[in-house]
Amino acid sequence: MKKLVVLFVGMALLTTGQGLSGRRAPSFALPDSTLRAFDILDYRGRWLLLEFMKTDCPHCKLVAQTLEQLKPKLGARVAVLAIVVPPDNTATVSKYIAETKTTTPILFDSGQTAMWYFNATPAHPSFDAPHLFAINPQGNIVRDWTQAGLEAPGFAAELEALIAGGSGKK
Repeated sequence: MKKLVVLFVGMALLTTGQGLSGRRAPSFALPDSTLRAFDILDYRGRWLLLEFMKTDCPHCKLVAQTLEQLKPKLGARVAVLAIVVPPDNTATVSKYIAETKTTTPILFDSGQTAMWYFNATPAHPSFDAPHLFAINPQGNIVRDWTQAGLEAPGFAAELEALIAGGSGKK
């Protein structure tokens, strides 16, 4: 019975995220490839979808396409940003943008921001990509999805319902 509970909890974490929601979104100001700075505080008052991705990840490309399709439905009340960490660089990001036709700004992080979002520790220094955080207008992470959740058939409807539901306060 104990193994069944552990298996169930593990499966829930795979599809719904890593339990990283329910807290204030860590602040950041990061550049894109043109050195334009993006500050999370500029998005207060509206929803922010923050994707951590890798340019060589085929699943990340699928998420980029899904988010591009959702942007017109979600409208101006929702902003989307993507963050990459080394070894991604301006060349890999340029190639990714050309391949995916994404209009989402892709920001460069040296790792600090990713560590804050994923509660990384020396014992658990990594994170999974793609990973999407939904940050409500008050600046709180109200939901996060791992690859399995992002590729689930009901993801788009779940995201739209979350945003339509208002502030997403927990």
